[in-house]
Amino acid sequence: MSSLHYLFGKPACKADLRTVNSDFIVKEMLPFSPTGEGEHHMIHVRKEGLNTNQVAEILAKFAKVHQKEVTYAGQKDKNAVTEQWFGVRIPGKETPDWQSLSTKDNNDVKANEADLANKENTPRLTILSSQRHSKKLRIGTLLGNRFELTLRNVSDKVELEKRIQQVMQTGVPNYFGEQRFGHQGKNLIFGQQMLAGKKVKDRKKRSMYLSAVRSNVFNQVVSYRLNHHSIAPLTGDCVMLAGSKSFFVTDKWDPETLARLSSNDIQLSAPLWGRGSILPQADAANVEQAALIALTNDLQGLEQAGLEQERRPMLLKPQALKYRFEQDTLFIEFILPAGSYATSVLRELLDYQDVQEVARQQRVAEQQMQASMQVENLQKAQESTK
Repeated sequence: MSSLHYLFGKPACKADLRTVNSDFIVKEMLPFSPTGEGEHHMIHVRKEGLNTNQVAEILAKFAKVHQKEVTYAGQKDKNAVTEQWFGVRIPGKETPDWQSLSTKDNNDVKANEADLANKENTPRLTILSSQRHSKKLRIGTLLGNRFELTLRNVSDKVELEKRIQQVMQTGVPNYFGEQRFGHQGKNLIFGQQMLAGKKVKDRKKRSMYLSAVRSNVFNQVVSYRLNHHSIAPLTGDCVMLAGSKSFFVTDKWDPETLARLSSNDIQLSAPLWGRGSILPQADAANVEQAALIALTNDLQGLEQAGLEQERRPMLLKPQALKYRFEQDTLFIEFILPAGSYATSVLRELLDYQDVQEVARQQRVAEQQMQASMQVENLQKAQESTK
C-alpha cells in the first residue's frame, strides 16, 4: 500500500490508530428489513476481538447446525468493535434463545495473551436483535458501513483539518485496503503462486487469493493513472453511473458530461479484471494498457479463472463525514459503500500507526526469536554429547 500514489501527496501528520478496539467501530447498514418470518434467522451482533469466522462458528454451535448454514454479508476486522448481521438457516426447528448467547466465559472464544492482559481488548459477543427472514443473507448484501474512528496523539491538527476538507471536497483513491491482501500481503503472494500453477484445493482460499490478485490489478491501474493524470477525465473514459455497476464509454467530454462528473452523477472507473478486451477507448485505453504491462501473468490467470470484466469507481467520497478534536485526539465518522475501506480514507489524511498491528508484529518477531534460540540451544546440546 505504501507504494500507491497519494492524491494529495503523502501526509506529514502522524497519529495512532486502534490503541484499543473501541477506537475502530464499524456498523453494517442493510438495504432491507427482516420480514419476520421464514427459515432464516437474521442475527444482529456486536463483536469485539473476534473475527467473522469465529462468530459464525459460535452461532452454528449454539444453534446446533453445520457452519455452512451460517452466512454473512461481509468480513469484519477482529481488532475492532463491529455491529454485523449474520443469517442462520434452521429449517423445521424451534427458535433458539439467541439472547441467552454470551461469550463472556465461552470456551469457544480464544484470545491471545496480549488480549487477556488488556481488558479493553477482551473478546466479546453481544446479541443485539434476532428476527426471522425469508431469504438467505448473501455476501455483498450491504448498503454500506458506518465508521466511527478515534485517532490519538495527532501531531499536526492544522494540517490534518486541511486534509479532511480536501477529502470532503474531492474524495480519495478507492484503493482496496491492506486487509484485502492479508498479513504482509500473503494473500496476493499465494494468489500469484496459484495462478502460476500451484494447486489450492480449499475453495474459500482460492476465492480469497483470486480477489487479492484482482484487487491489486485495480490498485495499480488507479495509482498509475493518478500519478500521470491526477483526476482529469480522459477521452474514451469508461464511466460508471453513481450507485450502480452500470457503465458506458464517453466519446467526448462536453459541458453536459463534465457537469455530470462534477455532480457525482457519473464516476471515473478502473478495471476489475476478467475475460474480454479493455473497456475504455482512445487516451483512457492507452493509460490502462501502460499500467497493465507489468501484470500480464496476473491478467491471464484471472481470465483463465473465469472472471468477467467489471468496473469499480476510481475515487471514493465519504458520506455524512463529521469530525471533532479533543486536545490531540481526532474523532471522525463517515459512511462508505459496501466494498470500500476506511483505511483508504485514513491513508490520505495522515501517516497513521496501527498500534495493534505493530504489537502483533512484535509478538511474531519475539516468537521467531525464541524458536530460533531453542533450535540453537538444541544444536549446541547435540554437539556437546558427541
